[in-house]
Amino acid sequence: MTFNYHSIFKVGTAAEREQNFETYYAFTRKHSGDILEQEQDLTRKRDTLSAYQNNPVRARKPIAEVDAFYRNYVDMIDNPATLERKTLFLTSIYKFARHEWVGISGAWDATPTIARSKDIMDRISRYHLAEEFCHIRLFHEMFRTMNLDKVQWRPLGPFMGRVYRIFPYLPGFLMDAPAFVTELMGIVFYRHMDAQLDEIFADEPEARDRLRALLHEIMVDELAHVGQRRNFIGPIGTRFARLIVGPLFRAFFHDIPESRFVFDVEQMIKDAHAFDYTLVSSDMVEQSWVPTYCKVAAAA
Repeated sequence: MTFNYHSIFKVGTAAEREQNFETYYAFTRKHSGDILEQEQDLTRKRDTLSAYQNNPVRARKPIAEVDAFYRNYVDMIDNPATLERKTLFLTSIYKFARHEWVGISGAWDATPTIARSKDIMDRISRYHLAEEFCHIRLFHEMFRTMNLDKVQWRPLGPFMGRVYRIFPYLPGFLMDAPAFVTELMGIVFYRHMDAQLDEIFADEPEARDRLRALLHEIMVDELAHVGQRRNFIGPIGTRFARLIVGPLFRAFFHDIPESRFVFDVEQMIKDAHAFDYTLVSSDMVEQSWVPTYCKVAAAA
């Protein structure tokens, strides 16, 4: 069946949302496989990563500013205006993923194991975090593709580290809308990444294609995460989420100073406000999961 799509901010009924949790949980278990909690991994995701690692693609030559990348990838030391776009693109990606890694590491400790989960929402959250850890491994493979084998995942500063540790313990009426907006930020950012690959990596077509393949693995999951996190919030939370898109995006990317030299943050905010599932390829949507209240059957 062919679908048209409502805005991601479309309000669903409580009954629709309850049913969506059931269908999402069934989807994510089939899509990602069995959870491996000790390894923070999932069986199908592990197999997917292994397939890439067993058939590695590496850029034909190092990036022009290898030393500059390693000097700035954790914290921007140089004036970003003096660095070339490939370096800025890669350091921006690292910093974005680093925030994700710190956030999910704190949330993992705060989330009940599958065995101790009280309801389907707890189980969904555990699977969600495991998928996000798999994304960090895919990002790491992106850096290896560009011959950046010395990348390490470093903690954030004391303040931001504490914020990410506290956030998962907030009550749902405070946490759920910002959590949804961060997932929306993820898919919008990845779309903007995807749009830049052809230009920035025109001199490395094989590496570019591998970067895109790894990115698309993440994007299929992220599309499902957007809908899943949207499903946690009702009408009031949905209105609140719309209000905080701009402030949250601007605050997040302010911590990545080089991002403004590569990405248009204001356009990302516009894209987030306008987001529906027509903004990504139909092939990707078909591999992912969409809330029922965001779908409408297309006329024959």
